[in-house]
Amino acid sequence: MKYLISGGGTGGHIFPAVSIANALKELDPEAEILFIGALGRMEMERVPQAGYKIIGLPVRGFNRAQPWKNVSVLIDLAKSIHQVKKIIRDFQPNVGVGVGGYASGAAMWAAANMGIPILLQEQNGFAGVTNKILKDKATKICVAYEGMERFFPADKIILTGNPVRQNLLQGRKSIIDNRKSLLIIGGSLGARTINEAVLAGLPQLKAAGIHVVWQTGKTYYDKIQSSINRTSSIVQSSIEEWLEVQPFLGDMPDRYANADLVISRAGASSISELCLLGKPAILVPSPNVAEDHQTHNAMALVNKEAAVLVRDAEAAEMLIPTALKLIQNDKQLTLLHTNILRLAQPDSARRIAEEVIKIAKK
Repeated sequence: MKYLISGGGTGGHIFPAVSIANALKELDPEAEILFIGALGRMEMERVPQAGYKIIGLPVRGFNRAQPWKNVSVLIDLAKSIHQVKKIIRDFQPNVGVGVGGYASGAAMWAAANMGIPILLQEQNGFAGVTNKILKDKATKICVAYEGMERFFPADKIILTGNPVRQNLLQGRKSIIDNRKSLLIIGGSLGARTINEAVLAGLPQLKAAGIHVVWQTGKTYYDKIQSSINRTSSIVQSSIEEWLEVQPFLGDMPDRYANADLVISRAGASSISELCLLGKPAILVPSPNVAEDHQTHNAMALVNKEAAVLVRDAEAAEMLIPTALKLIQNDKQLTLLHTNILRLAQPDSARRIAEEVIKIAKK
């Protein structure tokens, strides 16, 4: 069997794509897999690192703010579709898998029009533009949230959840004292609003007697370290015992295992990890994403009492007080843990891969 997988632009698209490819290889060791991505985007580096071949297209996103600049974008889209058609004629895939992003739109549209069945994977609670455009051409659509019938035909939807790093379940708890532990993550690049709120709230965090692990993101790390060095002696006192500041955390299984409460953005991958691990969380949706989809992701949990929402615009005033009140409330932490765990979808990548293979065999 030959499988064509396309998508990318962000880690939120690339990680599910690679996870699905890995699951296909486990179920079908003889499978041939080819990726299609967008030139200059993250997938052109990450996919080969995972051991798969990828071909890049000149496709780009539309400029919504300056529509008159989209003539060249349309030209590149036409070139990309022409290129995909040649790739498909050469590779002859049995099925195409689209996970969202610019390249996915061009690749899956061309594949469907050449008679190749396609499966789409939608990570968010508010469907992306690419998948909405492709919905009528898809054989099946794998989703991570309930209620996606507002975007896709109900008979095509399969609730599979999002693929997550399975090694997260192997984390070890190492904090042995009785202090509560707060984990703050804003993604690999960091989250400015969260960082500013935490920096301003350091005196309160110190006074609370909790352990804090703070991933600032590489963009903000140096500036935050300088700011911490200028803080009051109260904050500086025994800082190494209660506060750990890192640009990036490579040992996330252990970090999650030690956390009593997590502060996070509301990206699809992050939420899927929190569900799998049953971690009580305060979600601060990024306002800088298409269709405000992080707020939709967060509200799917909040409406089931499975997470707490602090809006980005309110983070400076509300984030740290909300976190300190919640982390000391064992009853509320247990409720959040129980409810978010119910939303977990284990083995998502394998379940999606099984659907892909079913389509290919038909």
